[in-house]
Amino acid sequence: MLFVNGPCPGKTDHRGSCQRETHYKPGTKMTDSKYFTTTKKGEIFELKAELNSDKKEKKKEAVKKVIASMTVGKDVSALFPDVVNCMQTDNLELKKLVYLYLMNYAKSQPDMAIMAVNTFVKDCEDPNPLIRALAVRTMGCIRVDKITEYLCEPLRKCLKDEDPYVRKTAAVCVAKLHDINAQLVEDQGFLDTLKDLISDSNPMVVANAVAALSEIAESHPSSNLLDLNPQSINKLLTALNECTEWGQIFILDCLANYMPKDDREAQSICERVTPRLSHANSAVVLSAVKVLMKFMEMLSKDLDYYGTLLKKLAPPLVTLLSAEPELQYVALRNINLIVQKRPEILKHEMKVFFVKYNDPIYVKLEKLDIMIRLASQANIAQVLAELKEYATEVDVDFVRKAVRAIGRCAIKVEQSAERCVSTLLDLIQTKVNYVVQEAIVVIKDIFRKYPNKYESVIATLCENLDSLDEPEARAAMIWIVGEYAERIDNADELLESFLEGFHDESTQVQLQLLTAIVKLFLKKPTETQELVQQVLSLATQDSDNPDLRDRGYIYWRLLSTDPVAAKEVVLAEKPLISEETDLIEPTLLDELICYIGTLASVYHKPPSAFVEGSRGIVHKSLPPRTGSSESAESPDAAPSGAPPSEQPAVIPTQGDLLGDLLNLDLGPPVSGPPVATSSVQMGAVDLLGGGLDSLMSGTTFTAPSTVMPANLGPPPSSGLGDLFDLAGGVGTLSGSHVAPKTVWLPAMKAKGLEISGTFSRQVGAISMDLLLTNKALQVMSDFAIQFNRNSFGLAPAAPLQIHAPLAPNQTVEISLPLNTVGSVMKMDPLNNLQVAVKNNIDVFYFSTLYPLHILFVEDGKMERQMFLATWKDIPNENEAQFHIKDCPLSADAVSSKLQGSNIFTVAKRNVEGQDMLYQSLKLTNGIWVLAELRIQPGSPSFALSLKCRAPEVSQYVYQAYETILKN
Repeated sequence: MLFVNGPCPGKTDHRGSCQRETHYKPGTKMTDSKYFTTTKKGEIFELKAELNSDKKEKKKEAVKKVIASMTVGKDVSALFPDVVNCMQTDNLELKKLVYLYLMNYAKSQPDMAIMAVNTFVKDCEDPNPLIRALAVRTMGCIRVDKITEYLCEPLRKCLKDEDPYVRKTAAVCVAKLHDINAQLVEDQGFLDTLKDLISDSNPMVVANAVAALSEIAESHPSSNLLDLNPQSINKLLTALNECTEWGQIFILDCLANYMPKDDREAQSICERVTPRLSHANSAVVLSAVKVLMKFMEMLSKDLDYYGTLLKKLAPPLVTLLSAEPELQYVALRNINLIVQKRPEILKHEMKVFFVKYNDPIYVKLEKLDIMIRLASQANIAQVLAELKEYATEVDVDFVRKAVRAIGRCAIKVEQSAERCVSTLLDLIQTKVNYVVQEAIVVIKDIFRKYPNKYESVIATLCENLDSLDEPEARAAMIWIVGEYAERIDNADELLESFLEGFHDESTQVQLQLLTAIVKLFLKKPTETQELVQQVLSLATQDSDNPDLRDRGYIYWRLLSTDPVAAKEVVLAEKPLISEETDLIEPTLLDELICYIGTLASVYHKPPSAFVEGSRGIVHKSLPPRTGSSESAESPDAAPSGAPPSEQPAVIPTQGDLLGDLLNLDLGPPVSGPPVATSSVQMGAVDLLGGGLDSLMSGTTFTAPSTVMPANLGPPPSSGLGDLFDLAGGVGTLSGSHVAPKTVWLPAMKAKGLEISGTFSRQVGAISMDLLLTNKALQVMSDFAIQFNRNSFGLAPAAPLQIHAPLAPNQTVEISLPLNTVGSVMKMDPLNNLQVAVKNNIDVFYFSTLYPLHILFVEDGKMERQMFLATWKDIPNENEAQFHIKDCPLSADAVSSKLQGSNIFTVAKRNVEGQDMLYQSLKLTNGIWVLAELRIQPGSPSFALSLKCRAPEVSQYVYQAYETILKN
C-alpha cells in the first residue's frame, strides 16, 4: 500500500515526528511486553507541562483542555495541584474554569482541596464583586467537611457585602452549607443573618434569602425559620414587583405559607399579588393562583372584591392552555383541582376545553375530565354535541372516556338524562365492540340514578349480551339482569349462560353473578331453585376467593334461616348514586390546593405519598373561612343526640354489618317458634343441604362477661370530689351532659321491638340508657346484647337484665353499664357502635354514634408545665382549628360547663381583650387532647384549637365541645 503525499502510517507525536509502537527484527521472538512499552509521554504529562507554563494564554488553553476532558468523563484528578496553582490569577475566565474543576474533584481529593482555602479567603476580599461572588458560590458547592469550617469567616463577610450580587449569592450559599453541616450554620448565627436579609433593599437579595430559608425550613419542619409577620410580608410584596421570575416564585410560595390575621389583610395581599397573573412565565402565574386560592378562603362571598377576583382568575388559566402540550397538561391538572374547589371561576369558559384534533391523548383525556366537571344545564347541549363527536374518533382510550362522559353528564344534569340515553342508544347501534361495552357500564349507573325511568332500553342491551368480553361490562349487564329480573322473561337463561364459565370469570363478575342469581331467586323462587343452589355451591365450595366465599355463606345462611329478612336485605331500596363519584376527598383537595404549581398538583397526591422518607414533609391546609356564614372547618357531623333523621340508618343493607355477622357469634334463637318460610312461596326446600349446619350448630348466644370492672359503681366513702376540683367553680357534682334518647331501632325493622337510647357518664361509670318497647302482638323474652368491635373497646359490663317478659305495648327502661375493655377496631366514623340485640323472636342489628365525652376520664387535668411541654412537643400539623358559633357564654360559664364533662381548664389568661382558656382532657385509652379556646367577650363565636397525637380524634372532640356548650 502506498501513501502518496500523506503521513507515515505510524503514530505522530506533538512534534510531528513519526514513531512506531513496536519494533521487531526478523528472527526475534515477539513477547507480550510490547503491550506495556511506549515512548509516548502521554496526554496528562503534556497538560501538566502546559499548566505550569509561564505564558498566560497557554495556561488558559491547558485549563480549557482539562475541563473538556473532565466533561467527557476522563479522569484528570492527577492534575489537581497544577490546576489549583492556576487560581492565582486576575483573569476572571480562567478563575471560573479552575473553580469548576475544583467543585468536581474536591470530594475525591479532600486533602488537596485544602490548598485552595487561602485563595478562597483572598478572593472573598477581591475588589471585583464578580470574583467575590464566584468565590462564595464555589465554596458552597465544595461538599468537604474539612474545608467547611474555614469558609465561615469569608461567608460572614459576603453576607454583609456592600454589593447586592455578592449578598444574593451568599444567601444561597448558607442553604448549601446547612445541607452539609446544619449545626455549624446554627452555631455561626448565619440563620439570623439570613432572616435580616429579608429586609434587604435589593429585591433579588430578598428573593434568594426567602429561597434559602424555605429550603432550610423544608428539611427542618419543626424550626420556625420563616416567622412571617405583617411587616415582613409587606417587604416581600414590595420586592415581588422588582425581582426576576424565579425570585417571584420563591416569594409567592413563601406568601402561600403565611396565615393572615383577618380577611382585610388577606384581601390586601390578594390585591398586591393579582398583577402577577399576567406574567409571561407560567410558573409565576400558577404560584400567584395558589396564593389567591388560599386567601380566598378567608374572604366573604358577599364582598364585591370576591366576585372581581373570580373574574380575574379565569383569563390567566385560559392563557396557559395556548402553550405547548406538556405545559398544557400541567395547567390542566392544576385547573382540575381549581374547578373542583371553585367551579364558578371557569363556568363560562367551557369552549377552551373542547378537544383539538392535534392534541396529544393525555391532554384530550384531561380536557374531557374538566368538561364534565363544568357541565351544567346552561351548556349541556354544547357538551353533548361535542361528546357525541368524540365517540366516533379512532383513539380507543379517548372514545371510551367520551362514552363514559356522556353517562356522567346524564347523572350530573338531570334535564339532559333523556338526551344522553338516546345518544348512548345511537352509539350502541354502531355495534363497535368497545363503544357498546362502555355504554352498558354507564347505563347501569343511569339506572341507579333514575330508577324506573329508562328501563325500556333493557331489551336493546340484552341483544348485545354475546359481544361483551370485558369484566366491567359483563358485571354491569349481570347487575341489570338481576335488578330487573321480573321484567326480563328469560332472565334465568341469561344468567345461566354466564354461570357456565363461572370459574374463568373475574372476581368482579363472580360476585355480581352470585348477587344477581340470589335476587332472581327471591323474585321467582319456584323457577330458579336449582340455579341458586348451583351458584351457592360454586361460590362456597369450589372457590378460593375469600370475598366470594363469605358472600356465598351469608346469602346461604340468610335464605335458609329467614327468607323475609333475606328479601329485605338483598332487595332493599338502594340509595341513589351521587353526581360526582371521582371527586377528590375534600381534606385532600384542600391540601392539594396548597401545592398548586408543584409535582403534587400533577400527581393529585400529597408529597408524603411519593417523596421517599417523610423528612421535611409538612401537611398543609387551607385557612378556615372567616368572612362568611359557612365554616370551612366545621363539618355537619351531628353529635349523638341529634334528631333521628341524622342518626346512621339501621343496617339491613349488604355492605355494612352483614360483613361482620359471622364474627358476632350470634346463633339462631335457642327457643321460640320456627320461622314460617311459606310466606314467600319458598316451599320447604332445604337450601342448606348440610353445607352450613356445622356453622350453625352449637353457636348458642352467650352474654358478655358478668364480672364488674373495678372502675364501675359508686366509689368508697372518700368520694370523687377532689377529682372534680369542687373548689374551682363547680358547685355540685352534676356529671357530664346527657343527650335526650333517640330511636335507634324502629319497630318495623325489628319485628315489633323498638329500642331508643342515649349514653351517659356519671361518677366515672359509662352506661347505655335504653328504652325497650314491645309493639308486636306476642310476648318478648330472653333478651341479650352484644357489641361489635369498635374504636374504643366499648363493651357491656353486665348482661342485659330484663327480669319479666315484655308484654305487647309494654315499655321497660334499663341502664346497661359499659366498660372499655372490649376488642378494639378502628371504625368509620370513629364513634360508630354496631350492636346486636337478641330475644326469643330473632337477632336484630343496629348502629349508633356515641358522643365522645362519655370517654373523657376524671383524671384528665394536666399540670401547667406538662401542658406547655406537651403542646410544644406535638407537631404543628396535628393542630386542628374549629369554630363554635351561637354560644353566648362567658369564659367562667364555659369553663364550669366543660368541667362537668371532664374537660379541665389548666390556665386562663386575657390577651388583647380575648379570654384564652387552656384545657386538657384524657380519653379512656390514654390519649391526651389539649385545647386552646379563644373567647371574645360579647361575641357568640369561639375559636377552638385542638392538639393531639392522634389527630383523627380532634373532629369528634370538637363535636363534644359543641354538644356540651349548646345544651
